[in-house]
Amino acid sequence: MSYFSYYSSPLGSMLLAADDAGLTGLWFEGQKHFAHQFDLHQAQEMSCEEHPAFQAAKSWLDAYFKGEEPTIPVPLHFVGTPFQKEVWEILCTIPYGETTTYGDIARKLAAKKGVVQMSAQAVGGAVGHNKISIIVPCHRVVGANGKLTGYAGGIERKEFLLALESQNKRERITS
Repeated sequence: MSYFSYYSSPLGSMLLAADDAGLTGLWFEGQKHFAHQFDLHQAQEMSCEEHPAFQAAKSWLDAYFKGEEPTIPVPLHFVGTPFQKEVWEILCTIPYGETTTYGDIARKLAAKKGVVQMSAQAVGGAVGHNKISIIVPCHRVVGANGKLTGYAGGIERKEFLLALESQNKRERITS
């Protein structure tokens, strides 16, 4: 069974999706690939308090948007190709307040698979189709030159998220 709920963030309304295994989606309303392959007509709406994955995700997001580094575990259930799932797992290892590049992720995947190289463009495609925004931090991936590149939720949101994390990280270091 699929379930959905909504979360009101400082960056706009977000749709949460889950199944019995965990959180399967978290999108800004209207973002690119919004709820792609998720059928709201066949899903059951639940309040955030009714589903454990929604409770955890809402608590995580509340802490995050307060400028804290969230420590609340959120049960995730990746729905995608094996390649996408590998990329999304690597995204989960990017430290809070730091960034990496598509090329770095491609090199990590190549090393894991024991091959000489992987395509940074293929990695970019998988990053762009991440269904669990913010919690799976695709916003922390930048271009090879350090420039901000596409973000399905919009570049302005990516800038906001990176600035929020950077500010919080600086405040923790100086405290």
